[in-house]
Amino acid sequence: MTELPFEQSLARLEDIVRVLERNDLDLEQALRLFEEGIGLLRSAGSALKAVDARVQQLVEAADGSFSVVDLGA
Repeated sequence: MTELPFEQSLARLEDIVRVLERNDLDLEQALRLFEEGIGLLRSAGSALKAVDARVQQLVEAADGSFSVVDLGA
């Protein structure tokens, strides 16, 4: 399975949850969707960690200079 962009992964996860909540699937179908959902969840989690590692804020000092502050700290 190719990795989807974060937003598409979330949308697909929402679709999977809706289908699983209907309770009209046989066990094999439900398991396949569950496995797909777990893969998407892991992929989205990795994407969030990567973004979190890059999140930084520029702060302007009184003298007009800028410094980079890591928001993850």
